[in-house]
Amino acid sequence: MTKSVLKIIGGTANTPLAEKIAHELNVGLTDVEICRFADREIFVQVNESVRGTDVFIIQPTSNPANENLMELLILLDTLKRASAKRTTAVIPYYGYGRQDRKAQPRTPITAKLEADLLTVAGANRILLLDVHALQIQGYFNIPVDHLFATPVIFDHFKNRKEEFVIVSPDAGGVERARFFARLLSANMAIIDKRRNEKNKSTVMNIIGEDQIKGSNLIIIDDMIDTASTLCSAANILAEKGAKSIYACATHGIFSGEAINKINNSALTKVVVTDSIYFDNDKKDSAKIEILSISNLLSDAIRRIHEDRSVAPLFLDAIKDRLIGLE
Repeated sequence: MTKSVLKIIGGTANTPLAEKIAHELNVGLTDVEICRFADREIFVQVNESVRGTDVFIIQPTSNPANENLMELLILLDTLKRASAKRTTAVIPYYGYGRQDRKAQPRTPITAKLEADLLTVAGANRILLLDVHALQIQGYFNIPVDHLFATPVIFDHFKNRKEEFVIVSPDAGGVERARFFARLLSANMAIIDKRRNEKNKSTVMNIIGEDQIKGSNLIIIDDMIDTASTLCSAANILAEKGAKSIYACATHGIFSGEAINKINNSALTKVVVTDSIYFDNDKKDSAKIEILSISNLLSDAIRRIHEDRSVAPLFLDAIKDRLIGLE
Protein backbone atom coordinates (compact mmCIF):
# COMPACT_ATOMS: atom_id res chain seq x y z
CA MET A 1 0.00 0.00 0.00
CA THR A 2 1.35 3.43 -0.96
CA LYS A 3 2.15 5.67 1.99
CA SER A 4 -0.08 8.70 2.39
CA VAL A 5 1.20 12.05 1.18
CA LEU A 6 2.16 14.49 3.95
CA LYS A 7 0.24 17.78 3.98
CA ILE A 8 0.79 20.78 6.29
CA ILE A 9 -1.97 23.33 6.82
CA GLY A 10 -1.36 26.55 8.71
CA GLY A 11 -4.22 28.26 10.50
CA THR A 12 -4.17 32.01 10.95
CA ALA A 13 -3.23 31.86 14.66
CA ASN A 14 0.48 31.29 13.99
CA THR A 15 1.21 31.27 10.26
CA PRO A 16 4.97 31.98 10.67
CA LEU A 17 5.39 28.84 12.80
CA ALA A 18 3.48 26.76 10.21
CA GLU A 19 5.73 28.14 7.46
CA LYS A 20 8.87 27.22 9.42
CA ILE A 21 7.59 23.69 10.04
CA ALA A 22 6.66 23.19 6.38
CA HIS A 23 10.09 24.46 5.31
CA GLU A 24 11.89 22.06 7.65
CA LEU A 25 9.79 19.18 6.31
CA ASN A 26 10.55 20.23 2.71
CA VAL A 27 6.90 20.58 1.82
CA GLY A 28 4.90 23.64 0.88
CA LEU A 29 1.94 24.78 2.93
CA THR A 30 -1.31 23.42 1.53
CA ASP A 31 -3.28 26.09 -0.31
CA VAL A 32 -6.14 27.01 2.01
CA GLU A 33 -8.40 30.04 1.96
CA ILE A 34 -9.41 31.24 5.44
CA CYS A 35 -11.42 34.42 5.76
CA ARG A 36 -14.00 36.18 7.91
CA PHE A 37 -17.31 37.44 6.63
CA ALA A 38 -18.60 40.85 7.68
CA ASP A 39 -20.37 39.29 10.68
CA ARG A 40 -17.09 37.52 11.70
CA GLU A 41 -18.25 34.06 10.65
CA ILE A 42 -15.28 31.99 9.49
CA PHE A 43 -15.07 30.52 5.99
CA VAL A 44 -12.57 27.82 4.99
CA GLN A 45 -11.85 26.30 1.58
CA VAL A 46 -9.00 23.92 0.75
CA ASN A 47 -7.88 24.69 -2.79
CA GLU A 48 -6.12 21.41 -3.53
CA SER A 49 -6.97 17.75 -3.15
CA VAL A 50 -6.36 16.18 0.27
CA ARG A 51 -8.12 12.86 -0.45
CA GLY A 52 -6.22 9.99 1.17
CA THR A 53 -3.51 12.27 2.62
CA ASP A 54 -1.93 12.59 6.07
CA VAL A 55 -2.74 16.15 7.14
CA PHE A 56 -1.31 18.15 10.04
CA ILE A 57 -3.00 21.43 11.02
CA ILE A 58 -0.79 23.92 12.89
CA GLN A 59 -3.09 26.06 15.05
CA PRO A 60 -2.60 27.18 18.67
CA THR A 61 -5.88 28.08 20.38
CA SER A 62 -4.38 31.25 21.83
CA ASN A 63 -5.89 34.73 22.08
CA PRO A 64 -8.44 35.25 20.64
CA ALA A 65 -9.11 31.73 21.91
CA ASN A 66 -12.70 31.42 20.70
CA GLU A 67 -11.88 32.54 17.14
CA ASN A 68 -8.80 30.35 16.84
CA LEU A 69 -10.54 27.32 18.30
CA MET A 70 -13.53 27.75 16.00
CA GLU A 71 -11.22 28.11 13.01
CA LEU A 72 -9.47 24.87 13.97
CA LEU A 73 -12.81 23.06 14.31
CA ILE A 74 -13.91 24.25 10.88
CA LEU A 75 -10.59 23.19 9.34
CA LEU A 76 -11.01 19.72 10.87
CA ASP A 77 -14.56 19.42 9.56
CA THR A 78 -13.44 20.58 6.11
CA LEU A 79 -10.72 17.93 5.92
CA LYS A 80 -13.06 15.20 7.16
CA ARG A 81 -15.55 16.04 4.42
CA ALA A 82 -12.70 16.24 1.87
CA SER A 83 -11.75 12.61 2.64
CA ALA A 84 -8.32 13.15 4.23
CA LYS A 85 -7.00 9.79 5.40
CA ARG A 86 -5.81 11.09 8.77
CA THR A 87 -5.93 14.54 10.32
CA THR A 88 -3.70 15.56 13.23
CA ALA A 89 -4.35 18.79 15.11
CA VAL A 90 -0.99 20.25 16.13
CA ILE A 91 -1.85 22.62 19.00
CA PRO A 92 1.34 24.31 20.29
CA TYR A 93 -0.69 26.18 22.90
CA TYR A 94 -3.86 24.55 24.25
CA GLY A 95 -6.26 27.36 25.16
CA TYR A 96 -8.64 26.78 28.08
CA GLY A 97 -6.01 24.44 29.52
CA ARG A 98 -6.23 26.13 32.92
CA GLN A 99 -9.90 25.15 33.20
CA ASP A 100 -8.95 21.52 33.71
CA ARG A 101 -11.05 20.65 36.80
CA LYS A 102 -13.93 21.82 38.97
CA ALA A 103 -12.05 23.96 41.47
CA GLN A 104 -15.32 25.47 42.71
CA PRO A 105 -18.98 24.40 42.64
CA ARG A 106 -20.96 24.96 39.42
CA THR A 107 -17.94 25.58 37.18
CA PRO A 108 -17.12 23.93 33.83
CA ILE A 109 -14.22 21.72 32.81
CA THR A 110 -13.69 23.60 29.58
CA ALA A 111 -10.43 21.80 28.71
CA LYS A 112 -12.47 18.57 28.45
CA LEU A 113 -15.18 20.30 26.40
CA GLU A 114 -12.52 21.49 23.95
CA ALA A 115 -11.16 17.95 23.65
CA ASP A 116 -14.66 16.66 22.84
CA LEU A 117 -15.20 19.36 20.24
CA LEU A 118 -11.90 18.61 18.49
CA THR A 119 -12.69 14.90 18.35
CA VAL A 120 -16.22 15.37 17.02
CA ALA A 121 -14.98 17.88 14.43
CA GLY A 122 -12.76 15.22 12.88
CA ALA A 123 -9.34 15.09 14.58
CA ASN A 124 -7.82 11.60 14.40
CA ARG A 125 -4.79 12.50 16.47
CA ILE A 126 -3.59 15.38 18.67
CA LEU A 127 -0.08 16.80 19.12
CA LEU A 128 0.32 19.05 22.18
CA LEU A 129 3.17 21.02 23.71
CA ASP A 130 3.53 21.66 27.45
CA VAL A 131 -0.14 21.63 28.40
CA HIS A 132 -0.88 23.35 31.71
CA ALA A 133 -2.28 20.16 33.28
CA LEU A 134 -0.97 16.77 32.17
CA GLN A 135 -4.34 15.09 32.76
CA ILE A 136 -5.66 16.91 29.67
CA GLN A 137 -4.10 14.09 27.63
CA GLY A 138 -6.68 11.77 29.19
CA TYR A 139 -9.58 13.98 28.09
CA PHE A 140 -9.20 12.64 24.55
CA ASN A 141 -10.40 9.27 23.30
CA ILE A 142 -7.99 9.47 20.35
CA PRO A 143 -4.16 9.22 20.36
CA VAL A 144 -2.35 12.17 21.92
CA ASP A 145 1.36 12.95 21.66
CA HIS A 146 2.56 15.40 24.28
CA LEU A 147 5.91 17.15 23.89
CA PHE A 148 7.92 19.32 26.28
CA ALA A 149 9.90 22.40 25.31
CA THR A 150 12.49 21.51 27.99
CA PRO A 151 15.13 20.41 25.44
CA VAL A 152 14.81 23.71 23.55
CA ILE A 153 15.11 25.84 26.71
CA PHE A 154 17.81 23.59 28.21
CA ASP A 155 19.85 23.88 25.03
CA HIS A 156 19.71 27.67 25.35
CA PHE A 157 21.33 27.65 28.81
CA LYS A 158 23.48 24.51 28.94
CA ASN A 159 26.69 26.00 27.50
CA ARG A 160 26.63 29.26 29.46
CA LYS A 161 29.52 29.82 31.84
CA GLU A 162 27.58 31.17 34.82
CA GLU A 163 26.09 28.89 37.44
CA PHE A 164 22.36 29.15 38.03
CA VAL A 165 19.82 28.60 40.77
CA ILE A 166 16.46 27.42 39.45
CA VAL A 167 13.37 29.02 40.98
CA SER A 168 9.89 27.54 40.93
CA PRO A 169 7.29 30.36 40.85
CA ASP A 170 4.85 28.30 42.94
CA ALA A 171 4.38 24.92 44.59
CA GLY A 172 2.68 23.51 41.48
CA GLY A 173 5.81 24.02 39.39
CA VAL A 174 8.24 22.29 41.75
CA GLU A 175 8.58 19.13 39.66
CA ARG A 176 9.35 21.13 36.52
CA ALA A 177 11.90 23.26 38.38
CA ARG A 178 13.48 20.26 40.09
CA PHE A 179 13.92 18.45 36.79
CA PHE A 180 15.43 21.53 35.12
CA ALA A 181 17.73 22.05 38.12
CA ARG A 182 18.99 18.49 37.79
CA LEU A 183 19.65 18.96 34.08
CA LEU A 184 21.78 22.03 34.83
CA SER A 185 23.25 20.52 38.02
CA ALA A 186 21.88 23.56 39.84
CA ASN A 187 20.36 24.31 43.23
CA MET A 188 16.76 25.47 43.47
CA ALA A 189 14.40 27.66 45.46
CA ILE A 190 10.60 27.83 45.66
CA ILE A 191 8.35 30.87 45.84
CA ASP A 192 5.35 30.42 48.11
CA LYS A 193 2.52 32.50 46.68
CA ARG A 194 -1.18 32.75 47.50
CA ARG A 195 -3.83 33.53 44.89
CA ASN A 196 -6.70 35.67 46.19
CA GLU A 197 -8.20 36.77 42.87
CA LYS A 198 -8.11 35.62 39.23
CA ASN A 199 -4.75 36.59 37.64
CA LYS A 200 -3.58 38.06 40.98
CA SER A 201 -1.37 36.43 43.57
CA THR A 202 0.97 37.57 46.34
CA VAL A 203 4.47 36.33 47.14
CA MET A 204 4.38 35.20 50.76
CA ASN A 205 7.72 33.46 51.32
CA ILE A 206 10.82 32.11 49.58
CA ILE A 207 11.84 28.57 50.40
CA GLY A 208 15.61 28.26 49.98
CA GLU A 209 16.20 31.99 50.41
CA ASP A 210 19.86 31.39 51.28
CA GLN A 211 20.40 30.34 47.63
CA ILE A 212 19.35 33.74 46.26
CA LYS A 213 21.99 36.31 47.27
CA GLY A 214 24.67 36.81 44.62
CA SER A 215 23.19 34.10 42.36
CA ASN A 216 22.05 34.00 38.76
CA LEU A 217 18.43 32.85 38.87
CA ILE A 218 16.18 31.15 36.34
CA ILE A 219 12.45 31.28 37.13
CA ILE A 220 10.87 28.50 35.06
CA ASP A 221 7.16 28.05 34.32
CA ASP A 222 4.90 26.70 31.59
CA MET A 223 3.40 30.09 30.66
CA ILE A 224 3.55 33.82 31.30
CA ASP A 225 0.18 35.55 31.13
CA THR A 226 -0.22 38.96 32.81
CA ALA A 227 3.34 38.75 34.25
CA SER A 228 2.17 40.45 37.46
CA THR A 229 3.27 37.66 39.78
CA LEU A 230 6.45 37.03 37.80
CA CYS A 231 7.53 40.67 37.99
CA SER A 232 6.64 40.92 41.67
CA ALA A 233 8.67 37.81 42.37
CA ALA A 234 11.61 39.13 40.33
CA ASN A 235 11.59 42.43 42.22
CA ILE A 236 11.56 40.63 45.57
CA LEU A 237 14.38 38.31 44.44
CA ALA A 238 16.37 41.37 43.37
CA GLU A 239 15.85 42.87 46.84
CA LYS A 240 17.18 39.62 48.29
CA GLY A 241 20.43 40.18 46.39
CA ALA A 242 20.04 38.17 43.18
CA LYS A 243 22.78 38.93 40.65
CA SER A 244 20.63 38.34 37.54
CA ILE A 245 17.09 37.04 37.04
CA TYR A 246 15.98 35.14 33.96
CA ALA A 247 12.47 33.85 33.38
CA CYS A 248 11.71 30.95 31.05
CA ALA A 249 8.37 29.65 29.83
CA THR A 250 7.10 27.68 26.89
CA HIS A 251 4.11 29.93 26.24
CA GLY A 252 4.36 33.71 26.21
CA ILE A 253 0.74 34.85 26.43
CA PHE A 254 1.61 38.38 27.55
CA SER A 255 -1.90 39.67 28.23
CA GLY A 256 -2.66 43.34 28.85
CA GLU A 257 0.30 45.34 30.15
CA ALA A 258 2.56 42.29 30.56
CA ILE A 259 5.33 43.60 28.30
CA ASN A 260 5.45 46.98 30.05
CA LYS A 261 5.59 45.23 33.43
CA ILE A 262 8.48 43.07 32.25
CA ASN A 263 10.35 46.04 30.80
CA ASN A 264 10.02 47.92 34.11
CA SER A 265 10.88 44.97 36.34
CA ALA A 266 14.11 43.57 37.75
CA LEU A 267 14.05 40.77 35.17
CA THR A 268 17.22 40.48 33.12
CA LYS A 269 15.67 38.50 30.27
CA VAL A 270 12.47 36.58 29.54
CA VAL A 271 12.91 33.53 27.31
CA VAL A 272 9.84 32.02 25.64
CA THR A 273 9.11 29.93 22.55
CA ASP A 274 7.15 30.82 19.43
CA SER A 275 4.25 28.52 20.36
CA ILE A 276 2.13 31.69 20.30
CA TYR A 277 2.52 34.29 17.57
CA PHE A 278 4.29 37.46 18.68
CA ASP A 279 3.46 40.81 17.18
CA ASN A 280 6.07 43.51 16.73
CA ASP A 281 5.77 45.17 20.15
CA LYS A 282 6.73 41.89 21.83
CA LYS A 283 9.53 41.16 19.36
CA ASP A 284 11.00 44.62 19.85
CA SER A 285 11.21 44.35 23.63
CA ALA A 286 14.86 44.15 24.64
CA LYS A 287 13.98 41.80 27.50
CA ILE A 288 12.07 39.23 25.41
CA GLU A 289 13.98 36.45 23.68
CA ILE A 290 12.14 33.98 21.46
CA LEU A 291 13.27 30.40 20.83
CA SER A 292 11.69 28.47 17.98
CA ILE A 293 9.99 25.12 18.51
CA SER A 294 9.65 24.55 14.75
CA ASN A 295 12.42 21.96 14.69
CA LEU A 296 10.90 20.06 17.64
CA LEU A 297 7.42 20.03 16.08
CA SER A 298 8.65 19.21 12.57
CA ASP A 299 10.60 16.23 13.94
CA ALA A 300 7.50 15.06 15.79
CA ILE A 301 5.34 15.43 12.66
CA ARG A 302 7.87 13.50 10.60
CA ARG A 303 7.95 10.68 13.14
CA ILE A 304 4.15 10.50 13.40
CA HIS A 305 3.84 10.49 9.61
CA GLU A 306 6.37 7.65 9.41
CA ASP A 307 4.75 5.75 12.33
CA ARG A 308 7.85 6.10 14.51
CA SER A 309 8.10 6.90 18.22
CA VAL A 310 8.28 10.56 19.27
CA ALA A 311 9.85 9.71 22.66
CA PRO A 312 13.44 10.18 21.43
CA LEU A 313 12.73 13.85 20.76
CA PHE A 314 12.64 14.35 24.51
CA LEU A 315 14.99 11.64 25.75
CA ASP A 316 17.81 11.89 23.20
CA ALA A 317 18.08 15.66 23.58
CA ILE A 318 19.04 15.36 27.24
CA LYS A 319 20.19 11.72 27.55
CA ASP A 320 23.62 12.70 28.84
CA ARG A 321 21.97 14.51 31.74
CA LEU A 322 19.38 11.83 32.43
CA ILE A 323 21.97 9.40 33.76
CA GLY A 324 21.52 9.10 37.49
CA LEU A 325 18.14 10.79 37.69
CA GLU A 326 15.66 9.16 40.01
